[in-house]
Amino acid sequence: MSEAIEALILGIIQGLTEFLPISSSGHLELAKYLSNDVSSAKMSMLMTVTLHAATALSTIVVFRKEILQIIRGLFQVKWNEESQFSAKIVLSMIPAAIVGLLFEEEIEQFFTRQIVLVGAMLILTGLLLFLADRARTTPKDVSFGQSIVIGIAQAIAILPGISRSGATIGTSVLLGIDREKAARFSFLMVVPLILGKVAKDLMDGDFTTANAPALPLTIGFVAAFVTGIIACIWMIKLVKNSKLKYFAFYCFAVGLLAIAMGMSH
Repeated sequence: MSEAIEALILGIIQGLTEFLPISSSGHLELAKYLSNDVSSAKMSMLMTVTLHAATALSTIVVFRKEILQIIRGLFQVKWNEESQFSAKIVLSMIPAAIVGLLFEEEIEQFFTRQIVLVGAMLILTGLLLFLADRARTTPKDVSFGQSIVIGIAQAIAILPGISRSGATIGTSVLLGIDREKAARFSFLMVVPLILGKVAKDLMDGDFTTANAPALPLTIGFVAAFVTGIIACIWMIKLVKNSKLKYFAFYCFAVGLLAIAMGMSH
């Protein structure tokens, strides 16, 4: 399979799965395994970061009004609803930022086609979604304490196979937060982290030391961006209609399949 076609497939997978609670990183690792991708950990991580940057841009496009409100809230002197929501977003970012900075090299090693781990984490994601689907719906908004708990869930979701949106939305729903508000908070809280990661890689020179060809990265980025916009809008509607259990069943099936493939080799 040519690098361009593989990048296109990975971009579509990333765009569709970033916002659906089925783990984009897990599906990317499975795709690399099935395509016999033998990239180094750094190169593999580079493609993953590039595709995540594309879906972060998708989020910015879809939630541009909300993001502008968050930015305004950060620079307001008044302690109103807008500035409080901005503070909660900042709080939610802290756990994942700490884990990402302190354990960067260890995290890279998880992105080397370890599909047994991916399968186990997909099953864990499925269990969380199944429990969240059965949780009672309430109109509650995110509190400051809950924003930290949701942030911890996002930090754990760095592992491939644990869905970031599944972990954060599922945790939010189990905490009694309104489903639509949970989805909105989940999608908004990841944007600064992704953009920060890309900026850090640029400053560290990771994009040059990996010696990556530009064309596959560009194709993957565009594919992930376009499909990401579609999936983001679709996911908001799905969360409103409480369809999490179907994603749970999907995660169970793919997780068991991934473990079976990994154990057979």
